[in-house]
Amino acid sequence: MNYVIKLSIYSLLLMSLWACKQDGAQNGQNLEGWTVLDGSNNLEGWKKLNGEAGYRVEDGAIIGTTKANTPNTFLATEQKYSDFILEYEFKVDPAINSGVQIRSNSFPEYQEGRVHGYQVEIDPSERAFTAGIYDEARRGWLYPLSLNEPARKAFRQNEWNKVYVECIGNTIKTWLNDVPAAYLVDDETDSGFIALQVHSVNDDSLAGKEVSWRNIRVKTEKLEPRAGDFPYVVNLVPNQVAEKEKAMGWALAWDGKTTDGWRGAHKESFPEEGWSIEDGQLIVLESGGGESRNGGDIITEEEYSAFEFQLEFLLTDGANSGIKYFITEGYGPREGSAIGLEYQILDDERHPDAKMGRDGNRTLASLYDLIAANKEERFVRPPGEWNHARIVVYPDNRVEHWLNHRKVVEYVKGSPEFLELVKVSKYKDFENFGLWDKGHILLQDHGNRVAFRSIKIRKL
Repeated sequence: MNYVIKLSIYSLLLMSLWACKQDGAQNGQNLEGWTVLDGSNNLEGWKKLNGEAGYRVEDGAIIGTTKANTPNTFLATEQKYSDFILEYEFKVDPAINSGVQIRSNSFPEYQEGRVHGYQVEIDPSERAFTAGIYDEARRGWLYPLSLNEPARKAFRQNEWNKVYVECIGNTIKTWLNDVPAAYLVDDETDSGFIALQVHSVNDDSLAGKEVSWRNIRVKTEKLEPRAGDFPYVVNLVPNQVAEKEKAMGWALAWDGKTTDGWRGAHKESFPEEGWSIEDGQLIVLESGGGESRNGGDIITEEEYSAFEFQLEFLLTDGANSGIKYFITEGYGPREGSAIGLEYQILDDERHPDAKMGRDGNRTLASLYDLIAANKEERFVRPPGEWNHARIVVYPDNRVEHWLNHRKVVEYVKGSPEFLELVKVSKYKDFENFGLWDKGHILLQDHGNRVAFRSIKIRKL
């Protein structure tokens, strides 16, 4: 047998082996640690839940089709997964929304079997939150891509997009077209199925729209964390700083157990009454309303200039409080609450202060009495649920307020626009208000019960 014939036979053998591997992969068999989930023509290994939208297999892709006036529909794997890496490609009609559920479940006792759990978003709208993390039928947005502008720009309209999802322990990370997108630390659910969502539509004109997935594969063994430059970590484990957060410079500003690092405003020690520590929460107690009627405000022992500060807060009905920054104890009166820039914490629906001031500048997350927060209703959680506040003060005096990971206020401290706002505010008679270079951070006792936790800070 001559050399050319031998080479041809060898090439045919290689092609046959490759074809066998591909056939095995398409039938859900394990290939080099990966299991392909695209499904056969009868969608073996998948089950439809909740709604009546359609799914079919065509040219190696699973195609979901919207149907009017039916709930969100999910095509779920029969198998459940805990730690895994998931890869898939998708293409979506620009007029509809979709997503991929991970670590999700459907129990008869939970909203009559409604699918709930983490969702990796598919969002072709101008909002561009694709690969952000949403909590379906539970807590809503956990990691909106308002936190990651480069990832918002990674989506390709009317084209196939590739998503990489990593679930290891309590950490979920996503990439969109190889751009780091979301980084979530959470311990709500550690196992569940993977599901493809066809979102509900109530407009008949949106019926028949399609979203397609292909090259869906999952790996559950020998998982290696993928490196990525994520701009922000959402950590929902109370009073914990994840390793990634530490690497970014974050530290606890309150340890979740003691009063270390804090003292009363205008005092040498922490208030003896009016505040309590319970179940990892720092709580200002109810005293009937009005400023500082009980224990009084508390401040950080340390002063800060350029910084990023965050916490979670839990309001009771009608409660009022605030986070003040650049507090200088020698400035203003010693009676009442200390004077400083304030991130307003308020039950807008029930507290009268929300209707005072100008144009809503005393509502939740506003720069109190100066700039109204630009909020979306779905990103405001009611009393009894935890909200997230973040304040960023850059070295160049730019300042931002964030509420539940959406930026709602931005201004430049000391700018002409800022000074004009001060002139028409309750602070107009305070000399050089807001122009301090550094100061303490304050949690306000306004006489209402409010709980705080996961108080963190990093210097910029």
